[in-house]
Amino acid sequence: MRIRRTKAVWWLGALVTLLMAPVPSARAQKPEYMDPEQSAAKSKEVLEQLISALGGQRYLQLKTSMCEGRRAQFGHNGEMSGYVQVKIFWSYPDKLRSEYGKKGNIADVFAGEQGWTLDKDGASEESAVAVTDFQESLKRNVNYLLRNRLNEKGLLLRYGGVSVADLKEVEWVEIADAEERTIRLAVDHSTHMLVKSVVKTVDTETGERKEDSALYTNYQLINGVQLPMQITRERDGRRSNQDFFQSCQVNPELPADFFSKAALEKRFAEVGGKKKN
Repeated sequence: MRIRRTKAVWWLGALVTLLMAPVPSARAQKPEYMDPEQSAAKSKEVLEQLISALGGQRYLQLKTSMCEGRRAQFGHNGEMSGYVQVKIFWSYPDKLRSEYGKKGNIADVFAGEQGWTLDKDGASEESAVAVTDFQESLKRNVNYLLRNRLNEKGLLLRYGGVSVADLKEVEWVEIADAEERTIRLAVDHSTHMLVKSVVKTVDTETGERKEDSALYTNYQLINGVQLPMQITRERDGRRSNQDFFQSCQVNPELPADFFSKAALEKRFAEVGGKKKN
C-alpha cells in the first residue's frame, strides 16, 4: 500500500508539472525564444497582415492622395500654439505638396531631389537642408517603408512581442537599416491596423539619438484603402503637431506639373502673397 501511495504521489506531481509547463507553441511566439530566422519570419507575417488590413494591393498600388483639415501646433513647453488649415498632397513614391491657410498661399513642394517653397514673396527654391530633410523623412515614412523598402538590402526585421500602446494590445515589429535607423511599428493585435510608429536615428554630427513617434487613429475606408484621419506626432517625448483631417481622397487626378515650381508660381499669380492664417 505504501509503494502504491508513493507511486500515486509521484505521478500526481509529474502531471502537475506537465500542466504547468509552458506550451511550446506559445513559448516560440515570445521574442526572447526566437532565433533570427524565426523572428524575421514572424515580423513578415505581422507586416503582411498590416498591409492587407490597409487595403492590400489597392494600398500598395496607390498613386496619389489628398487629405485636408487642420493642424494643431505645439510649442517647446507642450502647450498648443494654434491651428492652421492644411492640405497634404502625395504623388507616390516621392512627391509631396503641403499647403497652408485658406487660400493655400503658403506651400512647400518636394519632388525627389528637388524642392520649392511659396510665401508672401513668391515661389523660390527650397534650401539644400530642407531637401535633405525631406529625403531623410521619406526613408522613415511608414507608407514609403511598406511600399518601397521591405526588400531593401541590409534591412533587418525583429519581432518585438506583444504589449499595450494607446490602450490597445499590439504586436511590435522592429526594422533596422544599414544606416542605423531603427523603425518600430505597433500593429493592433486584432484589427492589424497600424497604431504607432517610433523612429530612432543618430545625429551624424553630435552622435545623439533622436526619437520621433506618431499615433494613428480614426481610420476610414476610402476607395478600398484605410487612411488615418488623425495623426499625432512627437519628438523626444514632446508633442510637436497633430493633424485632424476632415476629408481625404484616394487617387485624385492632379495636374502633371502640380509638384513643380511652375505650379507654385501659378498659385501665387492667382491668390497673391499673404501671410498664412
